[in-house]
Amino acid sequence: MLGKLFGRGGERPGGPGTDPHALPVPRRGKNGTYTLRALGDERVAALVAAAEAGDWEAVKAALAPFDIGRDDHVLGELADVDGVQDWIGRAVEEDKEHRATALLISGARHIIWGWEARTSDRAVNVSREQWRVFYERLRIAEEQLFEAAELRPEWVTPWGRLLISGRGMSVGPDAGVARLHAALRREPLDLETHLAWVSQLQPRWAGEPGQALAFARDALAHTPQGHRLGCVIAMAHIEEWVESDNGDCLQTPAIRDELRKAADHSILHPAYVRRLGWQRDFNIFAMALSLADERHTVRRVFQALDGAYTSWPWEYFAEPEKQFARHHRRA
Repeated sequence: MLGKLFGRGGERPGGPGTDPHALPVPRRGKNGTYTLRALGDERVAALVAAAEAGDWEAVKAALAPFDIGRDDHVLGELADVDGVQDWIGRAVEEDKEHRATALLISGARHIIWGWEARTSDRAVNVSREQWRVFYERLRIAEEQLFEAAELRPEWVTPWGRLLISGRGMSVGPDAGVARLHAALRREPLDLETHLAWVSQLQPRWAGEPGQALAFARDALAHTPQGHRLGCVIAMAHIEEWVESDNGDCLQTPAIRDELRKAADHSILHPAYVRRLGWQRDFNIFAMALSLADERHTVRRVFQALDGAYTSWPWEYFAEPEKQFARHHRRA
């Protein structure tokens, strides 16, 4: 199966301390880069394969090593599988013991499915039928995620996903803040919650200029060294770049310095633990530092990645993989 996923020629990383579940690194492109699949983990690859096959029993078995109520990376891998929406409803209705898990997966998938209907086009170019389908799918997502949160009140991932669906549904600032606080009560340092709120605070979602960066800076100030939450600073600057008409807006000494310090405080600190999905944390900093035209720390980040590309957050570019490869080569 791994050969089908990654092609021939992949090599499993070796050496002392190697993760026994690490997938073989696939054949690299001419720039020495490759797309990270299934978080680079053979267990996640098996989980994704089970979801693609519509095999609920196999999905449950493959979920055993994970806690998707707290691990948004693994939940995201399931939510991205096209076709999950075609069979997960049966699991919701028939598997009472695992209803909360099925609801969480279905709700997360319906958000992705909803945005697929809406597309990433400007709102003025989205048809009335696209809006109808978008809202219908998000409405289902909201109902399912709220029920999952009620069934498993200790879970944080339903609340993080509700921040995203709420943004699409325009639930209003009070409801958004309530969802944010619900997530942070369960996990005050949850990165995905903070990233969702950084997006929510952008002017395109009715936020005010500077709000997101102020939120990110306050979060970093309360973050212990070596914690991945430092990525919130990098993402806030990326969002500033998305909002700006000036493609060089991050290329200032002050921003470069702030990004360097945030990276040293978080992903480049000796206390940082490379947990499942760590490559996305490094990709966030790689993109932010590249946009800032920072030359020293960005090299360390790309060296750690060793060519591993994750689509997020590079998807803000028209040609994300080419941009990653270009900046990787330049570093």
